Amino acid sequence: MSTSAVAPAQPSLSALDDEDLLLMLTIRHFELTLLDLFARGELNGTTHTCLGQEYIPVALESVFTDSDFVFSNHRGHGHYLARHRDPRGLLAEIMGREGAVCSGVGGSQHILRGRYLSTGVQGQSLPVAAGVALRLKRTEPGALACAYIGDGTWGEGSVYEALNMARLWELPLLVVVEHNGIAQTTPTTAQLSGSISGRAAAFGVDHVRSDSTDVVELRALLGPAVRRVRRDCRPLVVELATHRVGPHSKGDDTRPEDERAAAEADDWYRRYPPGHEEQFARLDERARAAVADVAREVRRLGPSRWDR
Repeated sequence: MSTSAVAPAQPSLSALDDEDLLLMLTIRHFELTLLDLFARGELNGTTHTCLGQEYIPVALESVFTDSDFVFSNHRGHGHYLARHRDPRGLLAEIMGREGAVCSGVGGSQHILRGRYLSTGVQGQSLPVAAGVALRLKRTEPGALACAYIGDGTWGEGSVYEALNMARLWELPLLVVVEHNGIAQTTPTTAQLSGSISGRAAAFGVDHVRSDSTDVVELRALLGPAVRRVRRDCRPLVVELATHRVGPHSKGDDTRPEDERAAAEADDWYRRYPPGHEEQFARLDERARAAVADVAREVRRLGPSRWDR
């Protein structure tokens, strides 16, 4: 049977330790720097920022181990930075400069490093994650595979094929849905019938949902749930209602003004400072300066080389 738990959003956010807050702020300023570099004509291609959603990978990374696999998506910079704390290598990858994570051939969306992989192809990661979870179950008990997807990805058949296999084979698969209410430019209400919980239930897959943007609250909710995935080899869908503060990709934000204003009002970056003013100001400036230093350094580097 599918289970569902809802954690209500809180009016104020819990205090974080400096390391967690600094990581969230680093991701924020990294994404803002990318948009600035594009506006200046210093980046080519495209990029999809996670502005407003930075707290999700920070909350989840604490429940992962080095043995776990993380499969990300097109909006994955925050996932990578939470996993590897490597803004220099990621920016070099996106700019095609020396020191790039994947020698500059992966760009913004396609990163491979250790047990981390991102892809811009919607739904592609879930069957792969299911296969990896099967291997982990057989060879590394206690480890899991996590796949980050969005609400729009539920239009892909591969999602349902993977859930079916994961439940039949009892795989340690964690599916994290960053439900920001819009798939590129299409509102979820215009493309998703029923509910994500109902779709998980159809396969007998457990489901947990939260509207919270509070890292401490999310960890308290997700910690026991993820431990059950490891212990029982039982797949789990975690649905996190969130907001995309920035555009889909660079400047293409088609949402009505009231929707954008609502997203900004609930943005953790605005909601955290009250009650934590000194800590926020100190670490915000530290993250801003650190990312600026990384950008200056990477811009001076030569082009990356891919030696096959």
